[in-house]
Amino acid sequence: MGENRWQWADAWIFVSLVIASGAGRHRRAASSRRPEGVRLADVLSTADHLNRALPERREIEVAVRRLVGAGLVSVTDGWFRITPDGERLWRTRPNAGLATTVDTVQGALIRRHTPGDADWHLCEAEHAAAVQEYVVRSIPMPRRSPENRAHQD
Repeated sequence: MGENRWQWADAWIFVSLVIASGAGRHRRAASSRRPEGVRLADVLSTADHLNRALPERREIEVAVRRLVGAGLVSVTDGWFRITPDGERLWRTRPNAGLATTVDTVQGALIRRHTPGDADWHLCEAEHAAAVQEYVVRSIPMPRRSPENRAHQD
């Protein structure tokens, strides 16, 4: 099954992590109480946007284990972060041309890194909760009509 080669799903999850994190744009100050990184629901949202599908629990688990083991991603207390090596890979990837960003990242992964195998697990309940959070977030809120507002004089 090509366990020693990077798979398309590995690149899909990596690109989703990078885009969800704003590629470094949302870094927090050291004095900030909010950790730097993104939650699984954010990754699912971006993955759905990229591929019009939600990655299955097993796809996420395998990809994250490989990415963490390769030193491109870290996960602590449910927060996913791109490491400096991951940022370097993202910033130096080839121009997409006619290929998708996921395809070019997969090519860069194949050429530059060996998949790792970190000890990280995604339980069914955590995945289901993240999917539920994403679904609830994606339901559009009803718009309020200006006609229903009380006039304040």
